[in-house]
Amino acid sequence: MYSFLNDYSEGAHDRIIDALVRTNHEVTVGYGMDEYSDMAKKRIIDEIGVDADVHFLLGGTQANLCVISYLLKPYEAVIACDTGHINVHEAGSIEATGHKVLPVNNKDGKLTVNDIREVMSLHHNEHMVKPKMVYISNSTEIGSVYTKDELEEIYRYTKENDLYFFIDGARLANAIMAEGSNLTLHDVAVNSDVFYIGGTKNGLLFGEAVIFKDKKLSDSFRYTMKQRGAILAKGRILGVQFNELFKDGLYYEMAKHANSLAMKIQDTLIELNVPLVVKSTTNQIFPVFSHEIIEKMKEKYLFEEVVAPVRTESTENKANIAKEVSDRKAEITRVEKLVSNETQNRTQAVEAVDTKVGSLTNRVNKFVPVISSEEPVGTEMGHVWLEIL
Repeated sequence: MYSFLNDYSEGAHDRIIDALVRTNHEVTVGYGMDEYSDMAKKRIIDEIGVDADVHFLLGGTQANLCVISYLLKPYEAVIACDTGHINVHEAGSIEATGHKVLPVNNKDGKLTVNDIREVMSLHHNEHMVKPKMVYISNSTEIGSVYTKDELEEIYRYTKENDLYFFIDGARLANAIMAEGSNLTLHDVAVNSDVFYIGGTKNGLLFGEAVIFKDKKLSDSFRYTMKQRGAILAKGRILGVQFNELFKDGLYYEMAKHANSLAMKIQDTLIELNVPLVVKSTTNQIFPVFSHEIIEKMKEKYLFEEVVAPVRTESTENKANIAKEVSDRKAEITRVEKLVSNETQNRTQAVEAVDTKVGSLTNRVNKFVPVISSEEPVGTEMGHVWLEIL
């Protein structure tokens, strides 16, 4: 049986395990205050080129809920893609902390400034939540990648509009090492307020390194970590792993290897004319198979199955066109009905006015017989006499 389930089904890279075994009998202080955690933080700071504040947590969901609940006030919300991890894969953990996720429909798993601007325009007073943070994943939940220019554009908009920009980096290494990517860890660091470097899905047993660019922003973050159960008593286990991860380019090497193998599979699928939800450049691939083929594949392979209907780009375009045609037909029918009703209403109104004027004219003739037949008798004359009568 071959497994394509995910990128965290195995234990860890041999070098990570060796480092843990090598330091296993050493005695260190707890709660991440040990020398290995200090060394790992220094390696990360050197790599990103920013004197930032680094904290080690256990997993992605924990990192997301700790960061978001720490930075946001009770009435503030976070903007994310509808496919975003915090929206669909965390059992409502963000909402459980009292903060609403404002999801945005997307085409390729990515947010744009226009998407963010539209959400902002819909939340403009105290009768609704206040958007305060933009959350993205890079690489995204469907394998797409934000470019350096895209990150710069979003970050610039968030600063102009007093928003936090938080980047989920569970698969950040895969985004950086994606074919054609011009992104670096330094680019991510300078174009965000907070992000994290994922280890769980890139060769570690577990662990995410949360990084705040502004140390003033994170001066009380460890209190939230403690409340959320995110401070590991044997914190050195995280420090040892990240210290090894950032030696000799291991962080990049593992992601490059994963991406290259995924591209071999994707290229073969394309040759076989298998449709894809999106053409990926990372280690996540989303081919579309019939139910019959899926059942056959289960005999030899393990993989994640998307139970909801998935539309390829071409199918989505056809569906959009069909919907637009249907909507336009419905609009034409609606307008024709309005015109018909308006014509009918106007006819009835004219008939009603004529009847009323005729009645008033009879009354005028009855009580004021001296009116000359040459004087106009109509709506205006009726109006004058209405005031007197």
